[in-house]
Amino acid sequence: MTNPKPLVIKIGGAILEKEDALNALLVVIVSLKTNAKVVLVHGGGCVVDEMLAQANFTTVKKHGLRVTPKEQIGLISGALAGTVNKSIVATANSMHLSAVGLSLADGDMIACNKSPLDLGEVGEPSPKSSQLLDALLSSHFLPVISSIGALPNGDLVNVNADDAAVAICQLLNAELLLLTDVNGVKDGDGEYLVSLNSEQAKLLIEQGVIAGGMTAKVNAALHAANQLRRSIAVASWQSPEQIPSLLNGQGIGTQILPN
Repeated sequence: MTNPKPLVIKIGGAILEKEDALNALLVVIVSLKTNAKVVLVHGGGCVVDEMLAQANFTTVKKHGLRVTPKEQIGLISGALAGTVNKSIVATANSMHLSAVGLSLADGDMIACNKSPLDLGEVGEPSPKSSQLLDALLSSHFLPVISSIGALPNGDLVNVNADDAAVAICQLLNAELLLLTDVNGVKDGDGEYLVSLNSEQAKLLIEQGVIAGGMTAKVNAALHAANQLRRSIAVASWQSPEQIPSLLNGQGIGTQILPN
């Protein structure tokens, strides 16, 4: 591995609920960091759902995306940029990874505009400034970035974590790995696909084979693949030992292909 591109790894869901799974991923990152620059981007919907329920709020989703009413953004940003982010940072630092917890607004790295999808306080991210991440990565820190951003007026917004990871990936011209609870995307027969293009994805979404959160993940990966003109991997957090293969140019999980 000679000076590979930085690697952006998106985590969320069950990996954040399973201490062993997060530890296994961080062990792999320890080995990667001797050769590669790594950035972790995370969601944390399970923690958010729990905190909203405790506050007697209900969770509403549209097209697999969380609706964020104005009265919930403070709690959601506290859960993601606070509780979840600092827990990951603390675990990573216990393994001597020199982790630094950030949100999308830190260092003005990601610009956000209000989503047009009528999702409430939800932002659409786009890359803006890599200065902070460049400085951290060159000093061998592990940036751990929550999916909370800010609008130009300073209002906080919730950002889909897959979209956030894509924007960070574009910012750094990095490799992107979207870790999920399954080892890739399945076809209509329930078999994992080695690769997936936009036409196949559109058909599988129309058929309801790709549904819920996987729809958002596949759409984010297609967007990244087309922007960066290379394939994007969607793979399972349950097999973190595959990750070095990705940096060596081998396919893991389902490769989402550019048009």
